[in-house]
Amino acid sequence: MHDAATMSDNSMPDTAQTIALSLVSHTNVGKTTLARTLLGRDVGIVRDEAHVTDTTDEYLLMRSSDGDRLVLWDTPGFGDSARLARRLARSGDPIGWFLAEVWDRFRDRAFWSSQQAVRNVRERADVVLYLVNAAEAPEESSFVASEMRVLEWIGKPVLVLLNQLGRPLPPADEAAEIERWRAALAGTPQVRAVLPLDAFARCWVQEGTLLRAVAKELPMDKRAAGERLIDAWQDARRATFDASIAVLAERVARAALDREAVPESGMLGRLREVGQALASGAATGDALRSPARQQAMRSLAERLDTDIRASTDRLIALHGLDGHASNEILTRLAEHYAVNEPVSESRAAVLGGALTGALAGLKADLATGGLSFGAGLLAGGIAGALGGFGLARGYNLVRGAQTPMVMWADAVLDELCASALLGYLAVAHYGRGRGDWTASEHPAHWRGIVDDVLRQHREPLARLWRLRGEAEDTAALSSGLQQTLSEAAIDVLARLYPQAAWALAQQGSTKNG
Repeated sequence: MHDAATMSDNSMPDTAQTIALSLVSHTNVGKTTLARTLLGRDVGIVRDEAHVTDTTDEYLLMRSSDGDRLVLWDTPGFGDSARLARRLARSGDPIGWFLAEVWDRFRDRAFWSSQQAVRNVRERADVVLYLVNAAEAPEESSFVASEMRVLEWIGKPVLVLLNQLGRPLPPADEAAEIERWRAALAGTPQVRAVLPLDAFARCWVQEGTLLRAVAKELPMDKRAAGERLIDAWQDARRATFDASIAVLAERVARAALDREAVPESGMLGRLREVGQALASGAATGDALRSPARQQAMRSLAERLDTDIRASTDRLIALHGLDGHASNEILTRLAEHYAVNEPVSESRAAVLGGALTGALAGLKADLATGGLSFGAGLLAGGIAGALGGFGLARGYNLVRGAQTPMVMWADAVLDELCASALLGYLAVAHYGRGRGDWTASEHPAHWRGIVDDVLRQHREPLARLWRLRGEAEDTAALSSGLQQTLSEAAIDVLARLYPQAAWALAQQGSTKNG
């Protein structure tokens, strides 16, 4: 990744460098909130009023193994930028005039804030990060034009960051928003790029795009350091990504291998349940849930609920956030459970003898464990009940079970993979500046992309579910799941952020290696 123009493969790294980014904007647009998100820790004071930040503060964003430092300066917001721009325009020597002026912090705070921001950019910044409120149209933000003139006089490269975009947008909508601001700022030569980076809902791949844009604008003597810092950033994000996918794969693997015993009620008891269901017109699947079976299903669901909460908490911590998962909702429908229930050979010979051909045709399905109990029941009549118990016998022969068990059906495991990816996206997009983690509804377009990607991974997942009877522990299954979920997650992110292909390609090549 190193730039050949500044460092050959055989040379030693350049002397460690410090690269400084100055975060500036009009007052009360969200600089400190974004700083918290980028830094992954709480800094400064966040309050919904002007001029809360009244000092220039330096924070370390990252350090390379060679000692290079990337620092972020949080500055006071531009106050009366229009008046500052007018005075600079009237001066023959704008910067000289500016440095000779002294403004009073208390009697003219807005002007003083502008002074502090400008002084920091001029003296410290390699690249300026200028934050705008994307919830407003460019033409509605009259101060932007004045502040662009001030930044143009200073002469440092500017990257415009779109904040307050709201929930993550589909790629086409995001591109349209970027183009709207790019067109509005086309007359400002200092603006080198316009990038979305919402303090509440940015994703790490967007941070990678920002770093690449920063590296392009660095002076030549800092280019090598910039590449080393990007490598350091990539290594850190790769570690977080891998650890997150491992947590999710282990969660799904535990669910796949989970079982709950069901005390037998006997063949006559089960036939009685079916007969009562047929007489009352109740759904057969509902009737087959005896109190013992319902309790087994509840136990299975409660363990999954607890596991989802615990693993989500681990995911939250891995991303440098505070808070806990709450209000997880699990659908406890019968089709989410498969039942492995033995039938005595003597009774099975009588009950299943007439159904041998049907059982033979279902052998492949039974081997996968993909049928939920009752799925083979014919509509109406005692023949349906006998058919169902014939399927139970076939299932027992495949599984070799000694006691009735309930487990999650393949369909719910597929859904758990989808919810794992959606949960990862939710946490990975949650900016620390937003405060403690709270679960919220994910953007509508996420689900469609996740479903489409998982359809392309259907066969690998099906193979993993078929191995459930052979896997001796969670680790054996989670290893295969980790590879599949990692590939799927990278594919999802590539579709959401096509401009970040460079970071995701590296992520994928690392996993494949």
